[in-house]
Amino acid sequence: MTSKPGFSHTQSRLQEIAEDVLKTARKCGASACEMDISEGFGQSVSVRMGAVDTIEYNRDKGVEITVYIGQQRGQASTSDFSRAALRSAVDAALSIARFTAPDPCAGLADKASMARECPDLDLYHPWNIEVDDAIELARRCEEAAFAVDRSIRNSEGANVSTHQSHFVSANSLGFMGGFSSTRHGLSCAVIAGEGDAMQREYWHDARRDATELLRVEDVGRIAGERALARLGAKKIRTRQVPVIFEAPLAVGLVGNFVQAASGGALYRRSSFLLDTLGQQVFSPVIHISERPHLKKAFGATWFDSDGVATHEREVVADGILQGYFLSTYSARKLGLQTTGNAGGSHNLRVKAGEDDLGALLRKMDKGLLVTELLGHGINYVTGDYSRGAVGFWVEKGKIKHPVQEITIAGNLRDMFRNIVAVGNDALARGAKHCGSILIENMKIAGQ
Repeated sequence: MTSKPGFSHTQSRLQEIAEDVLKTARKCGASACEMDISEGFGQSVSVRMGAVDTIEYNRDKGVEITVYIGQQRGQASTSDFSRAALRSAVDAALSIARFTAPDPCAGLADKASMARECPDLDLYHPWNIEVDDAIELARRCEEAAFAVDRSIRNSEGANVSTHQSHFVSANSLGFMGGFSSTRHGLSCAVIAGEGDAMQREYWHDARRDATELLRVEDVGRIAGERALARLGAKKIRTRQVPVIFEAPLAVGLVGNFVQAASGGALYRRSSFLLDTLGQQVFSPVIHISERPHLKKAFGATWFDSDGVATHEREVVADGILQGYFLSTYSARKLGLQTTGNAGGSHNLRVKAGEDDLGALLRKMDKGLLVTELLGHGINYVTGDYSRGAVGFWVEKGKIKHPVQEITIAGNLRDMFRNIVAVGNDALARGAKHCGSILIENMKIAGQ
């Protein structure tokens, strides 16, 4: 197999290195071994105020090796692929394992759970764009933002990025899998107004295939329109009202759910979703599915970080929690079975309702549309939620004026159960897809 353009090693060569590491670990006394080897490279170009701001190239590679001596575990890594360096990394991992207390839950996943086939998920679409062309795209993106209105006078820049990577995961039970993937992105951030009345906003897009990215002019225009819409923002008085989380923020609520429903938080008993399997966690309107085998999707994979096969499943149905997110280790700690989620969730989709954002605003009638969140005030043990927010005050189903310098607060338990509707405006730029979310009631702290 010849190397793909830009990579220093072929996929076959990564597999050979993986096999050598596993053999070396076995010869040196490991009862089991698992490892990951990866290589990636990319470029990023930023333009600010029409001039080139940064041109960055990145190239990285690495091997991470985990060995077991019975139920003692050691780990080491290196960015050197030479035989001597890999042998030193194996020795280091074994040395750590010998001084580590045995853990009854440590060890490889069961052989029967390993992925056996890894068909192509169409994740590799290289974008061989020259730097000069990337600079031109970034300029056009920023120019489109400035063209929205003369009050947009400053910029934090427009960015065009592309990245390619490939990897191989393997273990001593015979599992070996890996693939190549790409990620390309556009972004623009601009500032409208002047003096104390300045407002910043941005927009971005990301895809596996650059041909599916939004037009650079559209990214810039949206960034400009969003900055312009925030001019004249004011505080509102403290009250309790319905709240809409705009689609880019709604995926953050899905991320909060994933963290609370993940094995690490559960076996440490540091999650408000402890012992909620089979219980009503969300409003009945919420359906969340995991679709790890969708082609071109971020988060798509046939196996998790343990080599365990991934499966499509319903995580939440009619608001009822159907399953946690468990790795082999966390599942053993909890006395459950792995869900193939070592390394995280794999392409979550929240079922959309019939309403677009405009219809959600009309359904809310009076309340707050949140378009930006500030800070990280979330307590996953209790579910308490408090974050700074920016957005728009809504009356009679229409945006009345922009809002700033407020805090929204509640508890994730109540927020999840009080979801009234999910919009059909999900964005296709990440591994979690969710439209805007309308929550029945939250506390707004303002004047």
